[in-house]
Amino acid sequence: MRRVYMDYAAAMPTDPRVLEAMKPYFTENYGNPSSSHSVGRDAKNALEESRTKVARLVGAEKPEEIIFTSGGTESNNLALKGVAYRNRSKDNHIITTTIEHMSVINTCKYLQKQGFEVTYVPVNNQGVVDVERLRKEITDKTILISVMYANAEIGTIQPIEKIGKIAHDNGVYFHVDAVAAAGKVPVNVEKEHVDLLSVSSNDMYGPKGVGALYIKTGTRIEPVIQGGGQERGLRSGSENVPNIVGMSKAAEIASNEMETEGKRLRSLRDKLIKGVLGSVERSYLNGHPTERLPNNANLRFSYVEGESLILSLDMLGVQVSSGSACTSKTLEPSHVLLAIGLAHEEAHGSLLFTLGRQNQEEDVAYVLEVLPGVVKRLRAMSPLTPKEMLR
Repeated sequence: MRRVYMDYAAAMPTDPRVLEAMKPYFTENYGNPSSSHSVGRDAKNALEESRTKVARLVGAEKPEEIIFTSGGTESNNLALKGVAYRNRSKDNHIITTTIEHMSVINTCKYLQKQGFEVTYVPVNNQGVVDVERLRKEITDKTILISVMYANAEIGTIQPIEKIGKIAHDNGVYFHVDAVAAAGKVPVNVEKEHVDLLSVSSNDMYGPKGVGALYIKTGTRIEPVIQGGGQERGLRSGSENVPNIVGMSKAAEIASNEMETEGKRLRSLRDKLIKGVLGSVERSYLNGHPTERLPNNANLRFSYVEGESLILSLDMLGVQVSSGSACTSKTLEPSHVLLAIGLAHEEAHGSLLFTLGRQNQEEDVAYVLEVLPGVVKRLRAMSPLTPKEMLR
């Protein structure tokens, strides 16, 4: 049976070139970057070189503006809590959107319990944030605006530069969760007026368990982990040098190959979308039709449960998802799909295809071969399917 993995938003394989770069730092260059001797200095040099590569990926001017963390969730927590705690004696208002990752949504809910005010700005039916509404929500108490660069579920890319200028003009810190975007589309923190930006290694073919937070020079935040003062005192704990080296190699590869790989994936994505919409009656695209991640196709099917589709496709060798892996433990429909105006049954009938480096045209062709039959079979079993569709 053919195996077609199209769930790259949940997990990516570590690029072999990344693994090769990491290996020496497990057994040969195993020093602690905080040590004063030569073995420690070798690790320190690798750490600083890694900072430079990640800075290049996001357009940061100074490598020291990159702080390494355990992943995107920690980076988002440090950005939001760090700004909030640092400024709590003065102001207490945060603005975000209704489609953020749960590591932002739940951090904002936590901060609300601590006495902070949070405004959740809505998006339109394609998942684009209402920029004018966001502008109007700014008050003299606003300390932070947090908007994701692109949504991993529906693929929609936000007008980050416009939002960054609004934040900059109003003297408000601007945080961007770029976990889904970095390495897939160009990101430039300087051009886009970004003060804090979160990235994750695993979302660019690096190892799991490592990420980074860009913190623009002059941006003052409070650390949320206390310890020995590593990472400029903002993220204490001995640095995970092998994983950080792996992340930086992944960032270097992404920087060099983003344009060509993006073009290839965009072509595959468009063939998949066109093929599904053309062959499956009452199927629809979720998210923006063009301003979306090059590897993302979120499709919904009337009268079918997404979970049933996932299991049926898996039996045929195709791995996809119904949304974010971080929310897969709940039976509730995706908050992102509800935020763009879908009814519960529409959200439950959605499938997320995310393509990656290993996918080829033959994979798309195979999905287009088996998917229509799976949908037809499941609709035949559903009491909600109109009788005229079963003829």
